[in-house]
Amino acid sequence: MADLSMTAMVSTRTGAPLERVERPLPKPGAGDVLVRVEACAVCRTDLHVIDGELPDVKRPIVPGHEIVGRIEALGAEVKDFQAGQRVGIPWLGHTCGYCAYCREDRENLCDDPEFTGYTRDGGFATHVVAHADFVLDLGDYSDPVATAPLLCAGLIGWRSLVAAGNGKAVGLFGFGAAAHIIAQVCRWQGRRVHAFTRAGDKAAQDLARSLGAVWAGAATDTPPEPLDCAIIFAPAGELIPRALKLVKKGGRVVCGGIHMSDIPSFPYRDLWEEREIVSVANLTRKDGHAFLSIAKEAGVKVHTTPYPLAAVNDAIADLRSGRLVGAAVLVP
Repeated sequence: MADLSMTAMVSTRTGAPLERVERPLPKPGAGDVLVRVEACAVCRTDLHVIDGELPDVKRPIVPGHEIVGRIEALGAEVKDFQAGQRVGIPWLGHTCGYCAYCREDRENLCDDPEFTGYTRDGGFATHVVAHADFVLDLGDYSDPVATAPLLCAGLIGWRSLVAAGNGKAVGLFGFGAAAHIIAQVCRWQGRRVHAFTRAGDKAAQDLARSLGAVWAGAATDTPPEPLDCAIIFAPAGELIPRALKLVKKGGRVVCGGIHMSDIPSFPYRDLWEEREIVSVANLTRKDGHAFLSIAKEAGVKVHTTPYPLAAVNDAIADLRSGRLVGAAVLVP
């Protein structure tokens, strides 16, 4: 390998801007791969890590868990990959393999997991080390920038959609990176998408309509038909009672985020008639393989705003303020 060092954008203090750090190039362990990062999308979960809204953040940490890159070196025990191969590195970085959840094929709920960009260094860097068993082959994907958001926004959106059930009238609250991907899958499946955005966010509403949404408006607006189900991607707990009022009897409200503000109280009548509130947590490797195949078949087109790695704090600020349409992607 020609490179002997790497650059990483590191979170050293809660809520503070990330700092550029030069480090020696790491060597992969026996079951690891060293990946040169081609692109890494910026996810709202990264904000929760940086802002300390997730528990037990061990700083310094390199955020970033929607990583596309090429393998530069392999550990001695890695047999299924080769140098130069393009791979994706998602949020789930490792599981124990022996807890009750892992044994029951529910590795997303593992009792002793590792998460990329949270408990192990992630992709806001030129290089990253990952467990080979938890990387995804991206041989069918040629555009790293357009592919990176699929590895979390797409994956968690897909898991949320599966959890929502088979309803035809779908409400998506918070039309950002995840919603704009899943809206396209919904259209491909023959569902009717109703997009809920921040009040006055014309850009997001226009994007929703261009992607096939039958209606787009503010969260306080009423769509033209009752919803069979709703998925909440925005980290705003007050949207849950609102969504419950809009779903039919037997409808389901899915919370797709890892962190959300407190849910205000609401009358039991809004939950009655077998409405449900459920959350999704993390993802499984099966989710990754399934969704990457579906995204290709559905012809998903990801809307991105690229930033150089050194401008990561600008990307974070744009995401935090809601200035982004689609997904921010860092390009080292």
